Amino acid sequence: MAKLRLSKYCIVALTCTTIAGCAVGPDHQRPDLPESKGYGTTAEMSVARNLTASQLSGEQRLAVGADIRNDWWTLFRSPSLNTLIEQAFAASPTIEIAQQALKVAQQNVYAQQGYFFPTVQANYMPTRTKLPGNLGGNSPGVQGDGNYIGAYQGTPANQGGTAPYNGSTVFNFHTAQLTVGFMPDIFGLNRRAVESLQAQTDAQKFQLQAAYITLASNAVAAAVQDGMLRKQISITKDMIAANETAVALVKRQQKSGYASQLDFSIQESALGQVKQLLPPLQKQFEQNRDLLKVLAGRTQDQEVPAFDLASFKLPDELPLTLPSQLVEQRPDIQAAEQLLRAANAQIGVARATRFPQLSLSGTLGGTASNFNQMFWAGSGGFFELALNLAQPIFAGGTLMHREYAATEAQKQAAAQYRLTVITAFQNVADTLHAIKADAQAMAIVNDLTAAAKKTYELSGRQHASGYLDRLALINAQQTYRQALLNSTQIQAARLGNTAALFQALGGGWWNKPTEQ
Repeated sequence: MAKLRLSKYCIVALTCTTIAGCAVGPDHQRPDLPESKGYGTTAEMSVARNLTASQLSGEQRLAVGADIRNDWWTLFRSPSLNTLIEQAFAASPTIEIAQQALKVAQQNVYAQQGYFFPTVQANYMPTRTKLPGNLGGNSPGVQGDGNYIGAYQGTPANQGGTAPYNGSTVFNFHTAQLTVGFMPDIFGLNRRAVESLQAQTDAQKFQLQAAYITLASNAVAAAVQDGMLRKQISITKDMIAANETAVALVKRQQKSGYASQLDFSIQESALGQVKQLLPPLQKQFEQNRDLLKVLAGRTQDQEVPAFDLASFKLPDELPLTLPSQLVEQRPDIQAAEQLLRAANAQIGVARATRFPQLSLSGTLGGTASNFNQMFWAGSGGFFELALNLAQPIFAGGTLMHREYAATEAQKQAAAQYRLTVITAFQNVADTLHAIKADAQAMAIVNDLTAAAKKTYELSGRQHASGYLDRLALINAQQTYRQALLNSTQIQAARLGNTAALFQALGGGWWNKPTEQ
């Protein structure tokens, strides 16, 4: 009879498992996005080579549809930069945080998947009980008048029990059992929960890739800033030295009667204006060095490489991913879609709680006053099979409103996904506009720098021939150095915006030979 009941429960379980092939709730579908064929910029951009031989003022071309290297920063051909980024990837807490978050998400998936399997629990409970003698007929082994019956036959006390003088009974009792429980996932509640957690895990994978790309981009920007500030500080110090020489020269001219107090004051004012440029540059330089150490995962008493702006080379060719490709490549877009998938699965979770919930359980065990007698055939053994079917009828609207809330959360995630996409398009467009503007500014600045240099050289020859005084030569030199300052800033901007384009296009994480 027991075997027949067991087989019936097995049939019910198999039937429920078969029914569970369909999970309630909507399946994920990517939202429709506005059709976009470009970024509102010219498809190809070419900047003519400038007159100077600088490595940072060459021609750049956009290659539409070109793939992106996963180690795109090597295109700047700076060994020090490569070393910095390798250190950052190996030691930055930012990467470790993202890695650990991914591991947490994966473990949550494994934990939820455990509900697909039966639960098995073993239980052993030994007890020692004393029954008072004044219970009369209710006391095992005692007659209604309180007299003892032989060796307390028919009670647990006949195995190790004692009968004190006052008629009470003390006996031991052992119970051991094995319980198996299973909840068939008929309406897909657990499968939707696993789907949601798995989507969150996939989102975390993309966020890890985004962390690598952002870290590399920030390292490039900080390294370029380091080189730019070093050069600007050097030029500013030369300008200060030249202005100090000019002040001394005007001072001598004033003593000789060839310059007025006004001339001297003007030159002193010019010196003060140049001097005030240096402290902010030095502060910015030191703070940027602090940032480099943080990016590399180092403390402030440790060192990181120093950078020379002239050591960076501007990549000749820049990739340009089409919008349709960008949706598949940007890790933040992929992460947003996975979060949308997770929110969509939560609708199924909320809906499944409104359907009947079935649970199966079986218990097999034994009980006896002696441990070795618990599983004697026909004596202490017992079993129990149970099927429980529960259907929520009224819960104050809680389950219904949870489903409504999950639906609204899915709509919110869909809107966030669309925002992430169009923001990514804007990000690429902004970077392309910046690159184009930088190239145009570079051409103008180079022309100005070349003109200032020519003026300085001609002033030097005129001064050597006696046709121009020393002060005019110093002023021409200052104008040239100011042009160099502006040129340095534009060069750094071109490098920084080039790195920003690689980041905006997804950073080439899909081309990694092995997953980091």
